Amino acid sequence: MQKIYKDAISALNGLLFDGMHLCVGGFGLCGVPEKLIDAMVKDGVKDLTIASNNAGANGHGLWHLLNNRQIKKMISSYVGENKEFERQYLDGDIEVEFAPQGTLAERCRAGGAGIEGFYTKTGVGTDIAIGKEVKNFDGQDYLLERAIHADVSLVKAWKADESGNLVFRKTARNFNQPMATAGKICVAEVEEIVPVGSLDADAIHLPSIYVQRLIIGAPYDKKIEFRMTRERQDV
Repeated sequence: MQKIYKDAISALNGLLFDGMHLCVGGFGLCGVPEKLIDAMVKDGVKDLTIASNNAGANGHGLWHLLNNRQIKKMISSYVGENKEFERQYLDGDIEVEFAPQGTLAERCRAGGAGIEGFYTKTGVGTDIAIGKEVKNFDGQDYLLERAIHADVSLVKAWKADESGNLVFRKTARNFNQPMATAGKICVAEVEEIVPVGSLDADAIHLPSIYVQRLIIGAPYDKKIEFRMTRERQDV
């Protein structure tokens, strides 16, 4: 089975269609599959439902799909730092389903594990609970949360071997790992591909069985969301 593709456009060939559901990894500007997102912008696929921690920041990440009016619904935990997202939401141009960060990650993990629902205390007594089943266990209320499934998962990793085993770097592991398992097809972009056997088997975060397509996305422009500096003090 061919896993390594020459670029993002070829890696997404035959996978995209209007109205599809996606899981897209990333946390802020970290671990975002930006080359795959750019390829989707060029394709023009529309009416997308996307589960992702956020919808990018102004000019970065999923913001490009949002700005191009290709997204119909976002399932997210954080919508700050994105004026276009705010404007479309307040104008009623996009549907938003809010989910606490831990709940969002677990819904994706559950989707990949074949668990169709789970109960959690997070969100009990808040707007998150509206319309959801509540069940009492040992005197405590819990919400039923449904798993998230996607037609395609788009993730970014630090390293991969030629068979598709992935290693994520620090914060980039937070959402990429569970979201990779929730899609019928997972497409990963990485900074480096190494020969099989080069990665420590105990250090692999996502086994190759979850990854169907793979590209090298490097080089990347490492973006900083907020740069804060102070003048050096004389010693």
